[in-house]
This record gives sequence, structure tokens and C-alpha cells, in this order.
Amino acid sequence: MDAPTTVDLRALVRESNVHEVLDALDAELVGLAPVKRRLREIAAFLAVSKAREQLALDASPPSLHMCFTGNPGTGKTTVALRIAEILHRLGYVRKGHVVSVTRDDLVGQYIGHTAPKTKEVLKKAMGGVLFIDEAYYLYRPENERDYGQEAIEILLQVMENHRDDLVVILAGYKDRMETFFRSNPGMGSRIAHHIDFPDYSEDELLAIAQRMCAQMHYEFDDASLAAMRDYIAHRVQQPHFANARSIRNALDRARLRQAMRVFEDAAHDGATDARALTLLAAEDFRASRVFTGGALAQQATQESTT
Repeated sequence: MDAPTTVDLRALVRESNVHEVLDALDAELVGLAPVKRRLREIAAFLAVSKAREQLALDASPPSLHMCFTGNPGTGKTTVALRIAEILHRLGYVRKGHVVSVTRDDLVGQYIGHTAPKTKEVLKKAMGGVLFIDEAYYLYRPENERDYGQEAIEILLQVMENHRDDLVVILAGYKDRMETFFRSNPGMGSRIAHHIDFPDYSEDELLAIAQRMCAQMHYEFDDASLAAMRDYIAHRVQQPHFANARSIRNALDRARLRQAMRVFEDAAHDGATDARALTLLAAEDFRASRVFTGGALAQQATQESTT
């Protein structure tokens, strides 16, 4: 039987519902225009590759391993989840799940410990996406007794031999990832797609705060929104700022202050209405040590490493 000479690419895309995933990402994440554009390019490439496969034009599957670079809190994990969904809908992975790990999940503490740990993680990730955050910590040349290189060698083998059943995404700071690839050219040569995640602008961070606030069923008034804007302007200048992660942590602390304020007010007045329970006031933000001059080093460090 002769191979078909045409393929309905529009039907292929429609049946996969890939556009739903891309539209959901647009709604889910503020900004990140270059990331979203690159993701649409990858989705188009995968759809066209699938169409070529149906016409017997290309026998080899496309290389799908990726590298995400950028500062913490810029949406890398969220995008990885959406990519897994796209890969699953287009038939490139069986399950479409994401297994997110760090060095500690892969590297053992003694001889013979690393291989089973790494292989167990890979077994869980098969049929989906393995997301390795701060992947450069796998390589520690200054410690000759470190077992990270063993994990890298196992990963390289699986990335090559099982690339039709597993997609690996490495993530971390851009400069450190570049150093990692220079030290591990075998890993770099297997990464087909490099996506850089920019920091959010102050306006985008404020929009993120408003979206998070609405999702948690809280609200700003004009004064508290101005206080949040001032908070962002101060916080982005401090060390270890973690973009959307820092904004979420700031809202969590403001909610704690709001709860204490409402609780104390209720002790005097008794009655509490919905407005009091949902409004974050300016004082809930301006009580932050960002304004009072105290250091947020400990909290900031936690934000950047969790």
C-alpha cells in the first residue's frame, strides 16, 4: 500500500488540542513573551515532525531534551509541566507526567549508592519528563570523591538510548549552565532546545501579585496596591530576589499581618464582615522589614533555594 501524499496538519493540531495548552499557559503566566513564543515554535515543530512521520518523510524522532536558564521564580517549572502536556498530546511521550529532582535525588553518598538512586528516578520519569533543577550541581570537579559524574554518565546513556520515551529538561542559572556544558560536552550535545527565562519587570510583578491575590480570594485597595508597588521597587534591589516566588512569600506575610490585625479588631468590636476578611491593607505591606530597614537575608536565601 502506497504511503499517503498529503496530511491534514490542521486536523492533527486540532485533535491534539495543543492550542488549549498554549492558551492556558498564556493565561497562567504573566509576561515571558520570548518563552511563550519559543514554546509555540517547539509545538509547531513537533506537529510538523508528526505530519512528516505520517508521510514517511522522516524516520528519526526529533531531539527533545531541553535546557531552561534563568533566575528563580521565573516560571520554569510551570513551563515544564505544559511542555510535558504538549509532548503527551502529540504522542511523543506515553504519560506526560513530570518528575522534578535535584542533585540529592540522583547522587549517593557512598560507592554503589548513586547508580540505583539515579536509575530509580529514571524509571519513575519514563514516559514523561525528567526536570533536573540546578543541574550544574551534579558536576563537582573540586571533589575527587564526588559521585555526581556517575549520575551524569547514566543520564547521558538514557538520554541517548531512550529519547523516544523520556525528555530531560536541565534548569538553572545561565552562566552556571554554560560552565556545566563546557565541562560536560556530551551533555551539551544532547540538548536541542535552550530557553532563557527573563526576570519579570516591576509592572509584571505587580500584575502577578494582583493575580495571586485574586486566586487566594483577597483584594487590594488603592493604598495597598501602592504599598505593594513600593515593596516591589525596594525588594528587587535586594540580594536573592526570586521573582514570582518572592511575591508569593510577600503576600503570605501580608496575609499573616492582616489576620493578626483582623483578629485584634474583632476582640474589640466582635463583628467582622467579608470586606475585613479579604482586604489587604497598606499597613500589612509597609510593616515589612523591606521598609523598616531590617535585612531579609535569611528569608531571601530560603526563597532562592526552595
